[in-house]
Amino acid sequence: MLFLFILGDVLGAGVYALVSRSAGEVGGAAWAPLLLALLLALFFALLTASSYAELVTKYPRAGGSAVFAQRAYRSRLVAFLVGFAMLAAGVTSTAGLALAFAGDYLRPLLNVPALPVALVFLTGIALLNARGVRESLRAILVMTVIEVGGLSLVIGLALAFFSSGQGSTERLTEFRSAVSPGAAVLGAASIAFYSFVGFETSANMAEQVRGVPRVYPLALFSALLVAGVVYVGVAVAASLVLVAGTLAASTAPLLDVVRATGYGVPPVLFGFVALIAVANGALLTMIMSSRLAFGMAEEGLLPSALGRVLPNRRTPWAAIVATTAVAMLLAVTGRLSVLAETVVLLLLFVFISTNLAVLVLRRDPVAHPHFRTPTVLPVLAIASCLALMTQQSAVNWLRAGLMLGAGLVLYYLSGVRSRATAAAA
Repeated sequence: MLFLFILGDVLGAGVYALVSRSAGEVGGAAWAPLLLALLLALFFALLTASSYAELVTKYPRAGGSAVFAQRAYRSRLVAFLVGFAMLAAGVTSTAGLALAFAGDYLRPLLNVPALPVALVFLTGIALLNARGVRESLRAILVMTVIEVGGLSLVIGLALAFFSSGQGSTERLTEFRSAVSPGAAVLGAASIAFYSFVGFETSANMAEQVRGVPRVYPLALFSALLVAGVVYVGVAVAASLVLVAGTLAASTAPLLDVVRATGYGVPPVLFGFVALIAVANGALLTMIMSSRLAFGMAEEGLLPSALGRVLPNRRTPWAAIVATTAVAMLLAVTGRLSVLAETVVLLLLFVFISTNLAVLVLRRDPVAHPHFRTPTVLPVLAIASCLALMTQQSAVNWLRAGLMLGAGLVLYYLSGVRSRATAAAA
């Protein structure tokens, strides 16, 4: 079940939308940054998952990067910033998915303006989120199977297309002439890495798993490997069928690949599969984001109003409304590629905090046995995160900084109100 949870959270949405951006950055060798992103994702997952495994098995009643930060740094502010960075990443990711949902994958089903569709989509996600988690989780297995089926269809059609004597393997080694291949691949890898985010939320499930040191890494790495093989296969398939310029200009690249093969797959059918993949990712992300906002409000880290719940459903309606409103604002003001890069930047802050917490908490021994990661792995993880941060643009740093700044305002407002309430009591 943990494997399916991770695979469903990672697969689909990013590659359905970002293959075209990768082709625009690199050229026909659009598979290269996805392959690099796969290696980076597996590398980060190996390093960071080992840190989570140590922390979760060391503190079995603790969970989440914000809690580990609180234990390691003894700072309520630092714990808040780590938790808020995860929250901001989730809301930003959902905004990007809403834009992907409203793109050309919807056109075969409904030809309407994109922005209103994105806002209606976010409203629908919020209503389902407010109804309850159980209804949403029941659909994860089915939606994951549909996602894998849709991506496998792209690969199969492209192979049949190539076997019939069409397409070209020469495009697989073509790079844009304006930039060096190495710089192009490295720059696009930070975008492609967005296709693999989602694995970090599985750490919140670790306390529910028996035999964490064995089961958690196995489920995590196998899910990432499956997703990575499918992603690279899709990127190769897209470059075999379409020239880089056509691929880069598309807002529904995989749909255009299916059309170009000429095998008569109804655009409505494939558009539906793509929309399922995007909706699945958005729903999972907003469930996490709204519950995180609710939990932080319960701890006094965010305004207490976000802790209100529906009387019967017991779902955090105020947190759902707030996170949805922010996602709508981001969808109106941002582009998919910028939002994707901002998500990666915010998550890199979280990864650095968690890996550093492992080293700091080595000074806090516990009586029971627990998993212990080699010291070199968290050190390498921190260095890798810092290296990937250098690939972020000033716009992404500004957007992430504004989000964290808004969080600090909420933090201090919550603190002032808490002190005033305590004084009145």
